[in-house]
Amino acid sequence: MRSARKALVFPPAPEVGVDDLTVNPATSGHVSLLLQFAAFGVFFFPSNMVIKPLGAVGTVPVLLALLLLALWVCSMLFGLNHPLKGRHPGRLAIGLLWVATCASYVAMFSGLSGDTSAASQAAADRWLILVLASGGIILVTAEAVRTVNHAMSLVRAILAGAFFCCLVAAVQFVFRINPMVWIQEALPGFTDNGGNTAFQVRGYLVRVAGSTFHSIELAVVCSMLLPLSIWRGLYDPIGRKWFHWTGTALLVFAIASTVSRSGVLGLFLGLLVFIPFMPKPARNWAVITAPAALAVLFVAMPGLVGTLTSSFTAGDSDPSITTRTNNYPRVAAMVAENPVLGLGPGNYLPSNALYILDNQYLNSLVTLGIVGFIATAVYLALPGLSAAIAARASRVPALRALAGAVAAGGIVAAVCALTFDSMAFPVFTLTYPFIVGLAGGTWIMIQRELVLRRQTSTSSGTPPLQPTERFTSTRFEDITWTR
Repeated sequence: MRSARKALVFPPAPEVGVDDLTVNPATSGHVSLLLQFAAFGVFFFPSNMVIKPLGAVGTVPVLLALLLLALWVCSMLFGLNHPLKGRHPGRLAIGLLWVATCASYVAMFSGLSGDTSAASQAAADRWLILVLASGGIILVTAEAVRTVNHAMSLVRAILAGAFFCCLVAAVQFVFRINPMVWIQEALPGFTDNGGNTAFQVRGYLVRVAGSTFHSIELAVVCSMLLPLSIWRGLYDPIGRKWFHWTGTALLVFAIASTVSRSGVLGLFLGLLVFIPFMPKPARNWAVITAPAALAVLFVAMPGLVGTLTSSFTAGDSDPSITTRTNNYPRVAAMVAENPVLGLGPGNYLPSNALYILDNQYLNSLVTLGIVGFIATAVYLALPGLSAAIAARASRVPALRALAGAVAAGGIVAAVCALTFDSMAFPVFTLTYPFIVGLAGGTWIMIQRELVLRRQTSTSSGTPPLQPTERFTSTRFEDITWTR
């Protein structure tokens, strides 16, 4: 009975062997349906449709993420899951963000941050709940992804949602209609909370947002997931290869349809990080096909090259750039008033669109103070960097490429947070925790790989493996091994 109840929340935890560290069609490995549905729902359910009494956090994706957290807590309380097992850098990252958020939240409601209004208190509650929801996704994902087959199962669900989002973007770009309106009308009991922008004009083209809130959000999220889509195309034994690569092409098309500098930056940065971790034949093909694919894309979308070129070369004449730079003195003044814990979580509510801080790090500095700024930087940077370090340690091609793809997605998120206030956008806010959770799962798997390699070396009587590089974690001390 105990094991049956445990399976409802987390699959049974088998001992991970060598065969589990690569994609094995003969071995079943699926994460729970609830986790898969939550991953797909981030993209499918409109984030502007809320249950009115719950406010902005009353969306289907947030409620699913909170349900994951509740099940994780219940499994811990009933002894079905040990909270100290499966430690990884992602837990440290979300833990620091949670501590910083709580400290700023207490300071705000105790009056240490100045006067507050009902709107600012509601914004603080919303931020607190989003951090909890993100934590639920990270904790469950890292513990559910115990093998590469588990990772593939979850990646399929994430990409299914992303491909739906890209199809919506394609329809928006070609036909100038928004299919998300039809889904909104099919959600009884939900209210339109506003905030989404499906279409924007840039130069000669119309930017689209797919099922996200904004075209920049669509561009960055697709850039984060592109390496995972390539990994799936290389290793997924289920389904048609042409279908997998069509999904990858849709992600690239969606990035282009946003006409976003952030998307172009994320695209090239993600590939730059991921390609070295791909198997050698795939690296060779990438060098050949990537320039050709981009050339075809630019030819197929008239005006794209000119619009992007003008946006990159506009300099001080671009309003989106001057708006950012003009806000720097205001940011310095607000930080000087509350340097340690800021104004309060989510408590920066600009009355004018020109005052929006298109930089997540600056936004965190203002709202959470220096403490929250450090926590945000760790949350956005540590999972991707740790996945890259882990990828260097692996000698299993599929696992190494998975860790590289996750690292690329995390690093794209960290760098592109400099170009927009990423955690104010709901799809990014709930997609990134899946990247963090996958980074934690791959970290644990590569730890296991190192143990298995060491045991194999000892049992075979070969000379012991010697560490060639050290990492700060005491549990992941030896990164690469040579004889």
